[in-house]
Amino acid sequence: MDVVVVGAGVAGLYAVHRLRAQGLSLVGVEAGSDVGGTWYWNRYPGARCDVESVDYSFSFDPQLEQDWDWSERYATQPEILAYINHVADRYDLRSAFRFATRVTSAVLDEKSGRWVLALDSGDVLCSRFVVFATGSLSAVRTPAIPGLDTFAGRILHTAMWPHEEVDFAGRRVGLIGTGSSGIQLTPIVAEQAAELTVFQRTANYSIPASNRPHTDETRAAYKAAYPERRRLSMTSGGGSPHTPYPRRTFEVDEAVRQEVFERQWELGGVLFAKAFPDQTRDEAANSEARAFYERKVRSLIHDPGVADKLIPRDHPIGTKRICTDSGYFETFNRPNVELVDLRATPIDEITPLGIRTGERVHELEDIVLATGFDALTGALGAIDIQGRGGRELRGEWAAGPTTYLGLGVADFPNMFIITGPGSPGVLTNMILAGEHHVDWVGDTIAYLDEHGLAGIEPTPEAQERWVHHCVELADSTLMVKANSWYIGANVPGKPRVFMPYIGGFGRYREIVADVVADGYRGFDLLEAPVRERLEY
Repeated sequence: MDVVVVGAGVAGLYAVHRLRAQGLSLVGVEAGSDVGGTWYWNRYPGARCDVESVDYSFSFDPQLEQDWDWSERYATQPEILAYINHVADRYDLRSAFRFATRVTSAVLDEKSGRWVLALDSGDVLCSRFVVFATGSLSAVRTPAIPGLDTFAGRILHTAMWPHEEVDFAGRRVGLIGTGSSGIQLTPIVAEQAAELTVFQRTANYSIPASNRPHTDETRAAYKAAYPERRRLSMTSGGGSPHTPYPRRTFEVDEAVRQEVFERQWELGGVLFAKAFPDQTRDEAANSEARAFYERKVRSLIHDPGVADKLIPRDHPIGTKRICTDSGYFETFNRPNVELVDLRATPIDEITPLGIRTGERVHELEDIVLATGFDALTGALGAIDIQGRGGRELRGEWAAGPTTYLGLGVADFPNMFIITGPGSPGVLTNMILAGEHHVDWVGDTIAYLDEHGLAGIEPTPEAQERWVHHCVELADSTLMVKANSWYIGANVPGKPRVFMPYIGGFGRYREIVADVVADGYRGFDLLEAPVRERLEY
């Protein structure tokens, strides 16, 4: 066939739609039993997107925009999954996929220039091109806590949540992890459980979603504004129509500064990081935002000692993705909720009865792991990917991922990565970022076919320059001061490299367009058959 698409999340679905529409033969492979990607697996109670629903949606079909009605500003997982299912049905996308199937290896056959993909079903697929839409947050991390396998109760992971309802009523629950998933889940469990103990290793910044339902009036307004909203999103830094205040933090007086912070707080969640343009570049500016944040959070928590534990001290605000919550901090005012600071009293082991920290055993009936992902590289690292000369992608990325534009890797011709390392990906609206990459892939394949070319791959020189550029950009900001999953700090032994392109979605799109306009600058366009590189 022409293309194998790996993954049936939002990017994989659009890849099937776009590439099939241009006459390419293809098949999709998906580990889950249905479409949805992130929203198929992460179905824990309280799961919600931190990008406004009207923006976190496909832009490729204006009629789809008009036909779908979002119920609220920040949609929950069931509504987002319903939307993805609607898209899959509307454009007959499921018919392209083999579900409940994993790709175990993808090996380049240099003689034919084709990719040979082995599946865990025993089948083998052979294609001219392979598109990895495997997701940035899909390789689940389960921490190596001594005794985890001895626990006598239920163990749940937010990223592999059961499809059936989980009832916590009257139970003693321990929740490990206070990133986005843990922060969203905590208030829901607290309402049901007899006791909830939250085990926090790292305090994270979180801001209330300021969520509200859409009315007929607000729905009509956003549908009428879609063309302009999309235009602003495509040229923005983060893939949404919201942009920072046009002046720097200290170029305005105190009253204006507080007014801007208040406006961003009311917008909710991650958007607070975009109050002023210098907020993640200047320590003093960041301190102003942190001080405002701390005042707000302290007003929500009754016990100042608990507030001290919940307010981050180890990284500037916005250098880890700010979480979006619904009543998280107020939950710690409940009598049935306890916070355990693991920096003060680490977990020693898990016993059949619960979790031991120092001299104390927290007796539990359920343990919930909200321990995140091996971000950006983990899903690809789980597949044995071999390019020219048997080079393994795992080995090539052993010191950190190297790509050109986040789209391809030298010595891996005709292999495309969607929203991976070296692209804005996780720093932007993932649906629009995925559409942009897939459109580039579709246009590129069409260009190759029109010109009788066999393939395309980055040059090592262009790849090296791009990686250096991404590192330089990140080093010019405060982002590298946080032990975030952006740099792999949550995975023991993973190289500490800031993986996304931080220059903004709009600027990135301009760079990619300029590369194409200059005859695919930085790429080798390959004659048939795929040639071996003679020198390095």
